[in-house]
Amino acid sequence: MGVTVEAREVYKYPFEQVVASYLRKYPSPMEKHVVAVKTVEERTDLSTGIVYRKRIATCQNVIPHFLRQISVLKVSEVYLEEESWLNMQERIMSMKTQCLTWTQYATLKEESVFRESLENPNWTEFIQKGKVSIKGAGLLNCFLEVFAQTFLNQGVKKGISIMEKLLQEQFGSPFL
Repeated sequence: MGVTVEAREVYKYPFEQVVASYLRKYPSPMEKHVVAVKTVEERTDLSTGIVYRKRIATCQNVIPHFLRQISVLKVSEVYLEEESWLNMQERIMSMKTQCLTWTQYATLKEESVFRESLENPNWTEFIQKGKVSIKGAGLLNCFLEVFAQTFLNQGVKKGISIMEKLLQEQFGSPFL
């Protein structure tokens, strides 16, 4: 089955500033669950100028403790892989994220885009779609998917809030 999460936000800051803030967003005291982010690959396509990055995020396991009695859920850290393609010429950055932990039991996939807003070229639109599917946990599947959906919805809201704070701290008031 699976559950989905979608988000859309317009940051009233130019694309370059939003992307710079995003790439420095974690780790941060504003989000204690993201412990580290490491760039494991980065290269630029010389013919297109597109910058490809692969980053691994180390996050604290947020599954409730009573569920961690199940041996496969009893891990302290969860790993996420993010791939991104930054095209400064077209002012768009596309990202794909997946969970590397529990792959035999669950899939978490997100696709996100930062792009110049059609409303105002000094603003940046953010669109994110994610899906979580749990398999092989019997009756717990549905419960775990609902938990994942709730956590992801909260995470999206918190991520947007962190971006707004970072942008304001680094670049001042937004463009109106």
